[in-house]
Amino acid sequence: MAVKQNYDSINQTIQDVCHNVNRNPDDVRVIAVTKYVSNERALEAIEAGITDLGENRSDGFLEKFNAIGNAANWHFIGTLQSRKVKDVIDGVTSIHSLDRQSLAKEIDKRANRTITCFVQVNTSGEASKHGLSPEDVRSFIESLKAYANIEVAGLMTMAPLVDDEAVIRDSFRQLRLLRDDIQQLNLSHAPCHYLSMGMSHDYHIAIEEGATHVRIGSKLVGQD
Repeated sequence: MAVKQNYDSINQTIQDVCHNVNRNPDDVRVIAVTKYVSNERALEAIEAGITDLGENRSDGFLEKFNAIGNAANWHFIGTLQSRKVKDVIDGVTSIHSLDRQSLAKEIDKRANRTITCFVQVNTSGEASKHGLSPEDVRSFIESLKAYANIEVAGLMTMAPLVDDEAVIRDSFRQLRLLRDDIQQLNLSHAPCHYLSMGMSHDYHIAIEEGATHVRIGSKLVGQD
């Protein structure tokens, strides 16, 4: 199916979900995850009206960015090795996977502007997932004040890939409550307005729980 049709369908779902929970659909940003598709498919997404693209590997990002450039806002959504920061830092709009001091130090060192970052949190406790444990989030974010080129715009998580909606919802709810706690600190370097959570299979639940950025791949751009 064409990306435009997929996008229209997703936008309708977002409107319906937001209506049901009394949210403004304009407060939800769709990031098209293009890691499994061609440059042509990514361009089709832009032509469909999508302004935000997400990549999770530095080489994949560079390939897309070299082909598409600033026609999109670029979100780095995967684990970012410190040694790869220099390769992506000039092109990315946001980094959704900040979870350790070494990475923060490298971002700050390499950036020539303020980089919007999401702190990644492992709300499910799964060993296979990256991210900080919830109890470590506050102290980590407070420590980021040392890095002038980093602004903590929000938090990011990935829910477990399970059928139990209650488990998925709990993962998202934990992140929202953490975000609310951080906001109350009124940290100038960490306004922490946003929640990056929800993918193709669970974005509707994430929006119900407050997601502001949903990262959608297969249901939007498909897989080559």
